[in-house]
Amino acid sequence: MTWADFYLICFLVGFLVSFISVLTGGGHTHHLHVHIPHIHVPHVHVPHVGGGEVPVLNLGTFAAFLTWFGGTGYLLVRLSSLWTFFALGIALASGLFGAAIIFLFLAKVLMRAEQEVEPEDPEMVGILGRLSVSVRQGGTGEIVFTQGGTRHCTAARSDDGTAIPRNTEVVVTRFDKGVAYVRRWEDLAGEPTDDVEKN
Repeated sequence: MTWADFYLICFLVGFLVSFISVLTGGGHTHHLHVHIPHIHVPHVHVPHVGGGEVPVLNLGTFAAFLTWFGGTGYLLVRLSSLWTFFALGIALASGLFGAAIIFLFLAKVLMRAEQEVEPEDPEMVGILGRLSVSVRQGGTGEIVFTQGGTRHCTAARSDDGTAIPRNTEVVVTRFDKGVAYVRRWEDLAGEPTDDVEKN
Protein backbone atom coordinates (compact mmCIF):
# COMPACT_ATOMS: atom_id res chain seq x y z
CA MET A 1 0.00 0.00 0.00
CA THR A 2 1.38 3.40 -0.95
CA TRP A 3 0.99 6.65 0.99
CA ALA A 4 -1.45 7.85 -1.67
CA ASP A 5 -3.63 4.77 -1.09
CA PHE A 6 -3.50 5.28 2.69
CA TYR A 7 -4.54 8.94 2.42
CA LEU A 8 -7.28 8.12 -0.07
CA ILE A 9 -8.73 5.45 2.24
CA CYS A 10 -8.70 7.91 5.18
CA PHE A 11 -10.45 10.52 3.06
CA LEU A 12 -13.12 8.09 1.82
CA VAL A 13 -13.81 6.70 5.30
CA GLY A 14 -14.08 10.20 6.78
CA PHE A 15 -16.32 11.40 3.98
CA LEU A 16 -18.53 8.30 4.22
CA VAL A 17 -18.92 8.62 7.99
CA SER A 18 -19.82 12.32 7.58
CA PHE A 19 -22.31 11.51 4.83
CA ILE A 20 -24.01 8.74 6.84
CA SER A 21 -24.11 10.97 9.93
CA VAL A 22 -25.85 13.76 7.99
CA LEU A 23 -28.33 11.36 6.36
CA THR A 24 -29.25 9.61 9.59
CA GLY A 25 -29.26 12.64 11.85
CA GLY A 26 -26.42 11.32 13.98
CA GLY A 27 -27.12 7.61 13.63
CA HIS A 28 -30.91 7.22 13.53
CA THR A 29 -33.77 7.56 11.08
CA HIS A 30 -37.32 6.22 11.24
CA HIS A 31 -36.60 3.43 8.73
CA LEU A 32 -32.86 2.86 9.07
CA HIS A 33 -30.97 2.34 12.29
CA VAL A 34 -27.22 2.72 12.19
CA HIS A 35 -25.40 2.14 15.45
CA ILE A 36 -21.92 3.55 15.65
CA PRO A 37 -19.74 2.59 18.62
CA HIS A 38 -19.12 5.33 21.16
CA ILE A 39 -15.62 6.53 21.92
CA HIS A 40 -15.32 7.28 25.63
CA VAL A 41 -12.91 10.11 26.29
CA PRO A 42 -12.71 12.94 28.82
CA HIS A 43 -15.12 15.80 28.20
CA VAL A 44 -14.10 19.39 27.71
CA HIS A 45 -16.39 21.92 29.35
CA VAL A 46 -17.48 24.65 26.94
CA PRO A 47 -19.50 27.54 28.36
CA HIS A 48 -22.77 28.24 26.58
CA VAL A 49 -26.31 29.22 27.39
CA GLY A 50 -27.46 26.95 30.20
CA GLY A 51 -24.05 25.32 30.67
CA GLY A 52 -23.02 21.94 29.34
CA GLU A 53 -20.22 20.10 27.65
CA VAL A 54 -19.09 18.81 24.28
CA PRO A 55 -16.70 15.84 24.02
CA VAL A 56 -13.56 16.71 22.07
CA LEU A 57 -13.55 13.31 20.38
CA ASN A 58 -16.93 12.68 18.84
CA LEU A 59 -18.20 11.33 15.54
CA GLY A 60 -18.16 14.75 13.88
CA THR A 61 -14.60 15.69 14.85
CA PHE A 62 -13.34 12.18 14.04
CA ALA A 63 -14.89 12.24 10.56
CA ALA A 64 -13.63 15.79 9.92
CA PHE A 65 -10.09 14.82 10.93
CA LEU A 66 -10.04 11.79 8.63
CA THR A 67 -11.51 13.75 5.71
CA TRP A 68 -9.14 16.71 5.95
CA PHE A 69 -6.12 14.54 6.80
CA GLY A 70 -6.77 12.13 3.94
CA GLY A 71 -7.65 14.79 1.38
CA THR A 72 -4.64 16.99 2.15
CA GLY A 73 -2.25 14.06 2.31
CA TYR A 74 -3.49 12.63 -0.95
CA LEU A 75 -3.11 15.94 -2.78
CA LEU A 76 0.36 16.55 -1.35
CA VAL A 77 1.62 13.08 -2.32
CA ARG A 78 0.08 13.10 -5.80
CA LEU A 79 0.66 16.71 -6.83
CA SER A 80 3.92 17.67 -5.13
CA SER A 81 7.36 16.30 -4.50
CA LEU A 82 7.39 17.00 -0.76
CA TRP A 83 9.31 14.70 1.52
CA THR A 84 6.95 11.96 2.82
CA PHE A 85 7.16 12.87 6.52
CA PHE A 86 6.86 16.59 5.79
CA ALA A 87 3.67 15.85 3.84
CA LEU A 88 2.46 13.70 6.76
CA GLY A 89 3.01 16.61 9.16
CA ILE A 90 1.06 18.99 6.94
CA ALA A 91 -1.73 16.42 6.56
CA LEU A 92 -1.91 15.95 10.36
CA ALA A 93 -2.08 19.72 10.89
CA SER A 94 -4.82 19.95 8.27
CA GLY A 95 -6.79 17.15 9.94
CA LEU A 96 -6.54 18.81 13.35
CA PHE A 97 -7.64 22.12 11.82
CA GLY A 98 -10.71 20.48 10.24
CA ALA A 99 -11.60 18.71 13.50
CA ALA A 100 -11.21 21.99 15.42
CA ILE A 101 -13.61 23.76 13.05
CA ILE A 102 -16.26 21.07 13.60
CA PHE A 103 -15.68 21.09 17.37
CA LEU A 104 -16.09 24.87 17.55
CA PHE A 105 -19.24 24.67 15.42
CA LEU A 106 -20.71 22.03 17.75
CA ALA A 107 -19.73 23.91 20.90
CA LYS A 108 -20.59 27.46 19.87
CA VAL A 109 -23.53 27.03 17.49
CA LEU A 110 -25.36 23.72 17.99
CA MET A 111 -24.95 23.40 21.76
CA ARG A 112 -25.98 27.03 22.26
CA ALA A 113 -29.45 26.08 21.03
CA GLU A 114 -29.85 23.50 23.80
CA GLN A 115 -30.92 25.64 26.71
CA GLU A 116 -31.09 23.85 30.02
CA VAL A 117 -33.18 25.03 32.94
CA GLU A 118 -30.93 26.26 35.69
CA PRO A 119 -31.87 25.40 39.30
CA GLU A 120 -32.07 29.13 40.12
CA ASP A 121 -34.24 29.95 37.10
CA PRO A 122 -36.89 32.41 38.38
CA GLU A 123 -39.06 31.79 35.30
CA MET A 124 -39.97 28.32 36.61
CA VAL A 125 -42.70 29.69 38.88
CA GLY A 126 -46.02 29.52 37.07
CA ILE A 127 -44.93 26.87 34.55
CA LEU A 128 -47.75 24.49 33.61
CA GLY A 129 -46.70 20.87 33.20
CA ARG A 130 -47.74 17.26 33.62
CA LEU A 131 -46.41 14.68 36.06
CA SER A 132 -44.58 11.91 34.25
CA VAL A 133 -43.89 10.18 37.59
CA SER A 134 -46.47 10.36 40.37
CA VAL A 135 -45.67 12.20 43.60
CA ARG A 136 -46.28 10.09 46.69
CA GLN A 137 -47.26 11.76 49.96
CA GLY A 138 -44.13 13.58 51.12
CA GLY A 139 -42.18 12.05 48.20
CA THR A 140 -40.67 13.16 44.91
CA GLY A 141 -41.91 12.60 41.36
CA GLU A 142 -41.11 14.17 38.00
CA ILE A 143 -42.71 16.96 35.97
CA VAL A 144 -42.48 17.36 32.18
CA PHE A 145 -42.98 20.87 30.78
CA THR A 146 -42.18 23.07 27.80
CA GLN A 147 -40.08 26.19 28.20
CA GLY A 148 -38.38 28.26 25.51
CA GLY A 149 -39.78 25.98 22.83
CA THR A 150 -38.06 22.87 24.21
CA ARG A 151 -39.28 20.06 26.40
CA HIS A 152 -37.75 19.66 29.86
CA CYS A 153 -38.22 17.51 32.93
CA THR A 154 -37.21 17.98 36.54
CA ALA A 155 -37.86 16.55 39.98
CA ALA A 156 -41.20 17.54 41.51
CA ARG A 157 -42.74 17.57 44.97
CA SER A 158 -46.21 18.45 46.10
CA ASP A 159 -46.33 21.97 47.54
CA ASP A 160 -48.64 20.90 50.37
CA GLY A 161 -47.15 17.39 50.84
CA THR A 162 -50.14 15.48 49.43
CA ALA A 163 -49.92 12.73 46.83
CA ILE A 164 -50.51 13.62 43.18
CA PRO A 165 -51.06 10.86 40.57
CA ARG A 166 -49.20 10.51 37.29
CA ASN A 167 -50.48 12.49 34.24
CA THR A 168 -51.99 15.20 36.45
CA GLU A 169 -51.65 18.76 35.16
CA VAL A 170 -49.76 20.81 37.72
CA VAL A 171 -48.41 24.35 38.16
CA VAL A 172 -45.00 25.15 39.64
CA THR A 173 -45.49 27.35 42.71
CA ARG A 174 -41.81 27.54 43.70
CA PHE A 175 -38.47 26.14 42.58
CA ASP A 176 -35.70 25.31 45.03
CA LYS A 177 -32.41 23.41 44.59
CA GLY A 178 -33.50 21.74 41.36
CA VAL A 179 -36.91 20.63 42.69
CA ALA A 180 -40.20 22.07 41.42
CA TYR A 181 -42.87 22.35 44.08
CA VAL A 182 -46.23 21.91 42.37
CA ARG A 183 -49.96 22.10 42.93
CA ARG A 184 -52.75 20.62 40.84
CA TRP A 185 -53.91 22.95 38.09
CA GLU A 186 -57.56 22.20 38.89
CA ASP A 187 -57.05 23.25 42.52
CA LEU A 188 -55.51 26.58 41.52
CA ALA A 189 -58.05 27.21 38.76
CA GLY A 190 -60.89 26.75 41.25
CA GLU A 191 -59.50 29.22 43.81
CA PRO A 192 -61.13 32.69 43.84
CA THR A 193 -58.90 35.67 43.09
CA ASP A 194 -58.45 38.59 45.50
CA ASP A 195 -60.72 40.77 43.35
CA VAL A 196 -63.53 38.22 43.50
CA GLU A 197 -63.15 37.83 47.28
CA LYS A 198 -63.48 41.59 47.77
CA ASN A 199 -66.80 41.61 45.92
